[in-house]
Amino acid sequence: MMSQEQNDFITRVGEGDPAGKLLRQYWQPVALVDELPDEHPIRAIRVLGKDLVLFRDEMGKLGLLDKHCPHRGADLSFGRIEDGGLRCPFHGWLFNREGECMETPAEPAGSKLCSRIQQPSYPVVEKSGIIFGYFGQGELPAFPELDCFVAPDTHVFAFKGLIECNWLQALEVGIDPAHASFLHRFFEDEEVEKSYGKQFRSTSINSDLPVTQVLREYDCPEIQVEGTDIGMRLTTIRELDEQIRHVRVTNLFFPQAIVIPMSPEMTITQWHVPVDDFNCYWYAIFTSFTDAVNKEQMRSQRLELYELPDYISRRNRSNNYGFDAQEQRTKTYLGMGEDINVHDQWAVESLGAIQDRTREHLGTTDKGIIFYRRMLIKAIREVLEGGSDIPLRLTAESAKSVTGPIAIDGVTDQAPVDFYQNADKERRAQSPWAQREHAQ
Repeated sequence: MMSQEQNDFITRVGEGDPAGKLLRQYWQPVALVDELPDEHPIRAIRVLGKDLVLFRDEMGKLGLLDKHCPHRGADLSFGRIEDGGLRCPFHGWLFNREGECMETPAEPAGSKLCSRIQQPSYPVVEKSGIIFGYFGQGELPAFPELDCFVAPDTHVFAFKGLIECNWLQALEVGIDPAHASFLHRFFEDEEVEKSYGKQFRSTSINSDLPVTQVLREYDCPEIQVEGTDIGMRLTTIRELDEQIRHVRVTNLFFPQAIVIPMSPEMTITQWHVPVDDFNCYWYAIFTSFTDAVNKEQMRSQRLELYELPDYISRRNRSNNYGFDAQEQRTKTYLGMGEDINVHDQWAVESLGAIQDRTREHLGTTDKGIIFYRRMLIKAIREVLEGGSDIPLRLTAESAKSVTGPIAIDGVTDQAPVDFYQNADKERRAQSPWAQREHAQ
């Protein structure tokens, strides 16, 4: 358990809040590229408690500004893309990508007003179907050469979903390996050919055994946690018999990215990004090591489950997440459908808008959560004290060495560390794009 003060320290994300100051030291996903359609490439967004407008100008360049016009406060997300920038439809004030006011057309001839107006702006870049923004000060951090960023566009697919609770409890479910045997338990195993694009529905490396069967029948795993150069590694081991074991390796890239095995051919890199203190989005990049991603199939699968434009799950608090008592008895442990993102959403939203950690009692299976919180607290204190040793705030040079990481799910008679290293090397050797060294 922790005190309320300690809980606020690691959860609140406003500009003046400790965790908010830390997260502003890193690039944050702010939108999917798909959210800026050609016919109206403007989108209102909220990130880290700030209301913003994201747009593409006539040259196709991205801009990210504060949402409200500095003249009378009108909503710039209803603006016009014209004359080299974003024009407010209230009085015609025009802003470029850097937030410079280029025109105040209703002002008298010779007015110098626009030269004194500067709308706050923020750097933005596109990476693998996601638009990232930076809200800190000083030199921009570099992007690591993670698999999801170096794979060609044909081999990645990005999506997101809204979760109505604090970012930290949403993130922590991803570093809690034990919950999968219960929350994501299926009483029947799906045919492998129907499992494409569905996490926990395929088979493992070296095995015809469905992952759903492993999770269902072996619900007391050994969990190993270790610090790494990028954050931490979770190795989950389920002993299937005296000779073989199921090994699942997940990596956390500090502060918010979790690299998860999805199938023998694919990984997921997932961020939990605060909208504000009480809501967050999960962003995911699916990365294939073999064939090009079937983006049409992946997108259609998810649009059956999520409603645009805000990427809200069709199963949510308002309809009890689609809970079905008959399903709970006969088909799934939770009774809320087969999308594990909905399972996770129910779990973390049920904790409240901000989890009351003064009442929790952590156990042995929560060692990943304990490790991460200690790492998070240390990093926040480093920022508050003005230190320079902020973890994984990369320079152009240091970013080159941050590659991979390993995310593997398989059955083996080898020692776990030998298995996941050998399996990762083999997968990369067979990949059309991933024949490269990576950080261990």
